Amino acid sequence: MDAASSFFQYWYFHVPNYVLALVMYACLGRFVLGLFVPPTWDNYIWRGFVWTSDLAVRPVQAITPGAVPLQVVILFAILWTLAFRIFLFFEMARWGLAPRIAG
Repeated sequence: MDAASSFFQYWYFHVPNYVLALVMYACLGRFVLGLFVPPTWDNYIWRGFVWTSDLAVRPVQAITPGAVPLQVVILFAILWTLAFRIFLFFEMARWGLAPRIAG
């Protein structure tokens, strides 16, 4: 089975996993870049990181106490997104819906 047919056969696994990975890595990029630039920086790459990572940061920020700094909230957003990706994989595998390793 080649990669293209695997993607289309298991699109319901790959699409959510890809979106979660995109948000998680955007959070990581926002965290690392945020160590060097001000939060109000108007660069398009920074705005892209902020816009994409807000999909995970805002819900985490809503349930996190207000005394926690934004950089720590971003780290928790990375952890929760990773945990959700792992949960998604194991649940899909448990129901037989995840792709199998050929061999």
